[in-house]
Amino acid sequence: MEAYNNEEFAIGCALSIKTTLGDEFEAQVIAYDKPSNILVLQEGVSASGPKRDIRLLKANYIKEFSFLGQNQDPLDTSKCYLDLSSLQSREDSALRQAEIDAERFGIGVTAEAQNIFDALSKTLPVRWDKTVIVVMNEVRVSSPYLPESVAGGTPAANERVRKVLELERKRLQSRNTGQ
Repeated sequence: MEAYNNEEFAIGCALSIKTTLGDEFEAQVIAYDKPSNILVLQEGVSASGPKRDIRLLKANYIKEFSFLGQNQDPLDTSKCYLDLSSLQSREDSALRQAEIDAERFGIGVTAEAQNIFDALSKTLPVRWDKTVIVVMNEVRVSSPYLPESVAGGTPAANERVRKVLELERKRLQSRNTGQ
């Protein structure tokens, strides 16, 4: 396809294309990237409606093509269909998830503290309050994150957090010595 010049792949051209793989289709040229020799095609030249199929095709795979005519600009934004409410809800969901994920990382804490937080979060609801791990919204675990560093909450909750913290520290310690 190197023999064809750029005018043959001008934006808006409607083409009937046969590929070396046996496909036959009609499409409109949306873009042509000469360095990569790739055509961006919108299939269904005569198709109307909000949704269209886009095909990327390496020009080397074009066996033959015929010019059907020049159409309107395929990138006319007034004819593009975007479900903005769906896109907005996906963006909002992604932002909420990113905020939730960001809250799971302690700022200014050691790797050990983050590992303890991650381990505790598997069994208990936890969050960071600066460098303090807050468990079940009532028990606080301060640096150096030992069972003796547990404070606040009911005696039962306090004892439960101490036990879980002690077990998690042992597990993390055995994991580190086993490596």
